[in-house]
Amino acid sequence: MSEPEFSARGVRIARWPRSLTRAGEVRIEDGRLALLTSYGSEIDSAPVTAVRAGRPWFAKPDEAVATVNGTRYRLTLDKGGATEGHGPGAAEESGRFLAALKRAAGRR
Repeated sequence: MSEPEFSARGVRIARWPRSLTRAGEVRIEDGRLALLTSYGSEIDSAPVTAVRAGRPWFAKPDEAVATVNGTRYRLTLDKGGATEGHGPGAAEESGRFLAALKRAAGRR
């Protein structure tokens, strides 16, 4: 098994209007994006070429929105225990996720 291209733990994964997990994992590995619960169960996954993701204007700096298999998920990627998206590294983690997704899909 290869090393994941991107992996973030402690991610809040929500499908409007409810939260699915507050300590989940987002992983990009072998050309697939996987959203996992804190127990490692798969919430959803798809090839990275079929995933749409971005940071809408209304989102906090540490949030991203990803559409996986037609379902929109709000991902709160908080690095280093930053609260409310204002701590150090909060925006960088969501930016790293979006950049890794584009790299894995072969987009620039």
